[in-house]
Parts: sequence; C-alpha cells; structure tokens
Amino acid sequence: MNETPLTTGDFTESEEPFRLFSQWLEDAGKSEPNDPNAVALASVDSDGMPNVRMVLLKGFDNRGFTFYTNLESTKGVEITDARKAAMCFHWKSLRRQVRVRGTVFDVSTKEADEYYRSRPRGSRIGAWASKQSRPLESRFALEKSVAEYTARFAVGEIPRPDHWSGFRIEPVSIEFWHDRPFRLHDRVLFTKDSDGDWSKTRLYP
Repeated sequence: MNETPLTTGDFTESEEPFRLFSQWLEDAGKSEPNDPNAVALASVDSDGMPNVRMVLLKGFDNRGFTFYTNLESTKGVEITDARKAAMCFHWKSLRRQVRVRGTVFDVSTKEADEYYRSRPRGSRIGAWASKQSRPLESRFALEKSVAEYTARFAVGEIPRPDHWSGFRIEPVSIEFWHDRPFRLHDRVLFTKDSDGDWSKTRLYP
C-alpha cells in the first residue's frame, strides 16, 4: 500500500488541531475530485435516534466549523433542539479522516447574511422555494414554487429567509486519522478542557 506523504511531516507531532485541519483541508482541495469540504453531519432526534447526512463545510476558525441550512429541515430542528452534533470528514484520495464532536451555536445574523449574499441567485431562490425535508407531492410542485419566487424576486436583492441560517459546531474533541499498512493506522485525539486549552492523546488504531 502506498502512503500519501504528509504536508508537514509527522502530523502526530502537531500540538494545535485547527492549523492541522487547515493543512489537511488544503491538501484535500488538491486531490479530491469533488467537494473536498463535504462532511458527514450527525444529529439526534427527540427520541435519541441518530441521523446522518452529507453537508458542505462553509467556514472554520478557532471557534469551530460552520455550515448553513434550512432551520425548519430535519437537521435544523434536531440541532436546534439538542445543540450537539458531530462531523466526519473522509478524504479517500489522501486516506485521511477527521472526526469532530461538539456543542452547536447559531452563527450571527451578519455572518448568515454575508454568506447568503455570496450564494448563486438560483440557490437563494431555492432557499425560499424548498420546504426542506417535508413531503413533496410532485417535482412539478417544486418547480412551480421556484417559478413563483423567481417572479417575486425578479428585480433587486433576494432577502435571506428567516428560516435559513447557519450553525457553528464548537468542538470539544477533534480526532485525526491516517491510514497505515496492515490497519496499524495513526490516530491522534485532541480534547478541549474547561479553560479552552487542547490536550493531545495518541490512540491505538
């Protein structure tokens, strides 16, 4: 098995998770054929049943990992209620994985507005037209809704719907995984303490 060379030597020596994540995401942008920022997002419903789906990471910094959605969708409702979520990035081309667990907070109105304005016009229309996760009687009904909002917002800016915004997962743990021969993988877990400092533990594969 050929191992993918690491950008900065042995990642297990890193003492800070966000800088390491930034390097890995940059590497993925050079090697993944589609959406290097795609991530599996896990939430839990009111009965404790887990849900997982793919979303796109739209930003990150030392505070956490940000994505946007319809707040009335299944994931929007579950995350709003539980305020906890997990993410898993898997970059097959690099044989790397990053797992994130943490508490969820709303992004600011300013952040949501700025990102919404950056979206293609069709995507902004779609945020109005789609009642995400709810039953749809036909494809025609969706297309009709798109046409109605396209006509409604034919001229000028398209305002951000109140039901559309973003969440930030502020992590309590971030785990980095790298494939090694014979399943003897490298795993490093970063854990945040009550003071906001990170500790690092190397894990058995």
